[in-house]
Amino acid sequence: MQQSGTAGGRGCALFPLLGVLFFQGVQVVLSLEIKADAHVRGYVGEKIKLKCTFKSTSSVTDKLTIDWTYRPPSSSRTESIFHYQSFQYPTTAGTFRDRISWVGDVYKGDASISISSPTLKDNGTFSCAVKNPPDVHHNIPVTELTVTERGFGTMLSSVALLSVLVFLPSAVVVVLLLVRMVRKSAGLQKTSKSGYKKSSIEVSDDTDQEEGDDCMARLCVRCAECLVSSCHFSVHCSCSIFLHT
Repeated sequence: MQQSGTAGGRGCALFPLLGVLFFQGVQVVLSLEIKADAHVRGYVGEKIKLKCTFKSTSSVTDKLTIDWTYRPPSSSRTESIFHYQSFQYPTTAGTFRDRISWVGDVYKGDASISISSPTLKDNGTFSCAVKNPPDVHHNIPVTELTVTERGFGTMLSSVALLSVLVFLPSAVVVVLLLVRMVRKSAGLQKTSKSGYKKSSIEVSDDTDQEEGDDCMARLCVRCAECLVSSCHFSVHCSCSIFLHT
């Protein structure tokens, strides 16, 4: 009887342990999954988006909170730069004062923010934390932000691409028109050498053709002007970039 009582006591003692394990298992299932870009590169003066998304097994309520923090390079000090709970609360002090904007949508699992007028001093580590009770256990992803000046090569390549987009179509049209005009001229010379006399109908057709050729010639001139303008634009932009750098 004593052994039976002991066994029963051990069995009863297992119930709290199983309850704890089951509760812990539920917590794992209900935990949030948060994702953020590990590395983000931006340029001085150009708005930067820090992307953060989350998945929760619970519906979004007014208890959901989002917190963004910032840690400068080679420092253990962190500062809060953004808080969300039903409303957006960007920081009103420190380096990021009046420069943090909310660009997310909690109902779509988006907790992203943006930084306006970034500077080289904004380099560092950003953390995105989301809590949606009862889902409060989650990873805290970090994003390393690197802000740099736009180089001469990058700006020059953008100008070159724009110039090509303007120059290439105009160049193709000019070449096609020149080929057509050369062929037309060669045909007229061949006809005049053969001594062939045209009828009144053919003369009328030729008049219409000449008017069409005049129109094409004017179009050719306009395209050539576009080519010259695009070249001048490229040179002007290149010189401006060189002087500013």
